[in-house]
Amino acid sequence: MAKARTLVGLDVHATKIVAAVLDAETGELQWFRVSGDAAEAAALCGGLPRPVRATYEAGPTGYGLARELERRGVRCVVAAPSKIPRASGDRVKTDRRDAEHLVRLLLAGKLHAVRVPGAEEEALRDLVRAREAVRQDLMRCRHRLSKLLLRHGIRFDDGPTWTDRHRAWLASIELGRPAAQATLLDARGAVDALLHRRDALERRIVALLGDSPWATQVGRLRCLRGIDTLTAAGLCAEIGDFERFARAEQMMSYVGLVPSESTTGERRRLGAITKTGSGHARRLLVEAAWHYRPARMPGPASAPPGRPARRGDRDRLERPATPAPHLAAPGGTRQAPHDHRRRRRARTGRLLLGDRPHRMN
Repeated sequence: MAKARTLVGLDVHATKIVAAVLDAETGELQWFRVSGDAAEAAALCGGLPRPVRATYEAGPTGYGLARELERRGVRCVVAAPSKIPRASGDRVKTDRRDAEHLVRLLLAGKLHAVRVPGAEEEALRDLVRAREAVRQDLMRCRHRLSKLLLRHGIRFDDGPTWTDRHRAWLASIELGRPAAQATLLDARGAVDALLHRRDALERRIVALLGDSPWATQVGRLRCLRGIDTLTAAGLCAEIGDFERFARAEQMMSYVGLVPSESTTGERRRLGAITKTGSGHARRLLVEAAWHYRPARMPGPASAPPGRPARRGDRDRLERPATPAPHLAAPGGTRQAPHDHRRRRRARTGRLLLGDRPHRMN
């Protein structure tokens, strides 16, 4: 890769873009200001002495500017905002200083680039996040409705909530006072509208996956227990190219599911998960982990009716009749496992990974 002669730091806003242009040979620094149109900013960078390399922070303006720069032959680094080094004593923040800070970090190679998705992938990500936003709004509206009834001393004790029986019970409630009844009707209407929007978005996501580039990847992810179509579509939209992670630990670090660490001298302390990176993908993986939990196994024949199986009962029910091949000695004698993970699997009887179907979301 040829060394860039001109470096450009772009401080991008909705209505304006401030560009700091640095000549790598002479060290001359110039500033330009253009409108927030991506094509105008790309034309400015494309007219500079080649080769040109530009950068800007990832933000709400999206990746249209990066794709337009690449189309014009300008290499672009979309910097991760959380990893941009900043001096603790720097209290002056202007557009020109931000652009200059970016271009000097680009010259020093101190910026961490984020992956730029394609236009189709970004559109699918927006659709998946729209469904997630509707689902969160639905949860809030349901909470408001339940707390409204709780303030009036009305509770539903006839099974789980938000079923057909529960909805029929909600339709029969009369609060008496006109203002309270109007509030109840508005809350019920909000829940019904959000249900309709959520179902429409889910149908659209499933319909788009049929002939999309992620159809094969979604099918592979659905083979994992706890992951179904919508979760798989969300992971494909948020993570994109899974092959960019050489190891599983790298992907877990990307979504923030690795422990924080504080190591000083001879002391090493692991804390809570970092929760950095893609929060949307992290929530999907956490929900899939909850769906992964095995259902309760029925108790043995001697157990009283209705008593859930204890751990020992589940072990006897789940343990295979013959030992796994990698735990059996040539003479038929079972060998002791050689690490703690295999010992734990041997105790719980979970030696075979494909003995249970995955649960739907």
